[in-house]
Amino acid sequence: MSLSSFCQENRMEFTVENFTRPLLRYYDAHRRILPWREDPTPYHVWLSEIMLQQTRVEAVRSYYTRFLTVLPTIRALAEAPEDQYLKLWEGLGYYSRVRNLHKAAAVIMETYGGEMPRTAKELLALPGIGAYTSAAIASIAFREAIPAIDGNLLRIFARLTLYEGNIKENAARKAAEDMYRPLMTERPGDFNQALMDLGATVCLPNAAPHCESCPFHSVCEAHRRGCEQAYPKVPEKKARRQEKYTVFLIRDAGKLLLHKRPDKGLLAGLYEFPNAAGHLT
Repeated sequence: MSLSSFCQENRMEFTVENFTRPLLRYYDAHRRILPWREDPTPYHVWLSEIMLQQTRVEAVRSYYTRFLTVLPTIRALAEAPEDQYLKLWEGLGYYSRVRNLHKAAAVIMETYGGEMPRTAKELLALPGIGAYTSAAIASIAFREAIPAIDGNLLRIFARLTLYEGNIKENAARKAAEDMYRPLMTERPGDFNQALMDLGATVCLPNAAPHCESCPFHSVCEAHRRGCEQAYPKVPEKKARRQEKYTVFLIRDAGKLLLHKRPDKGLLAGLYEFPNAAGHLT
C-alpha cells in the first residue's frame, strides 16, 4: 500500500468543538504580537495585508509604521503625490501594490465617502484587492464569516484532510473554503489570523512541522498517520528564465544619469540606470 493510500483511511470530521474552540484558545495563548493587530481599523488591516503579500512579516513592520506616520488615513493616501507614496514603499518591492493602494483609496473617497466597504464582495471590486485580501479585511475589520484562503490555510487544510489534489488549483481553494466556512461560528477575524499564525509558526511548509505544539495534533489525519511531509501536493516548479542586460553607469559633474521606465510593465514608472538587453563588451 502506498503512503498516499494508507493516509486516506479513516478521515476525521471537524466540528466547532474539536476545531474552532481549540484553535481560538491556541490563538489567545500564542498569537503573534504585530503592530497592525494593536488597532485593527479597516485601513490598518488593508495596508498590512497589501504589504504582507509575498513579503516577510519582519520586513513589513518598519514600513507599516513609517507609512502610517506619513499617510495616516485613507484621505491622506488618496491625496498623496506619486513620488511620496513610492518613496515610502521604496525597498519593499512589487510597486504595483502601492499604486493600487492609491487607486483604491481614490475610489473609496469618491464612491464610499472615505469609508471602507464592509463586505468581501464590495472590497473585491477595489483595485489591487483579490479574494484573499477581501476576505481578510472583511473578517478582521468587519467580522464577516469568510475564510481568507492563503498558502497557510491551504497547507493546514491539506494535512488535516489528506487532500490529494494539486493545492495550487482553484478546486483546492474551493474545498478548503467549504471546510472552513461552517466552522467560523465565533470570532471570524481571529479564526483566520489564528490559522495564519499556525501555518507561519507550527504547520511549516518546507520543514518538519511542530506537531506537538499544534491544537489539531489529535485530529490531523496527516499527523495521525505519520505522513505530514506527503502533504500538500504541489506541482514541480518551472525553471526560472534568465535574462541578461548591460547596465551603463554614466557620470557627469558628479551626477549619475537615470531614466524612468515606461508606465506599464515590469517596475513601471521607476527610475533605473540606462541599459541594453544582452551582454555587451
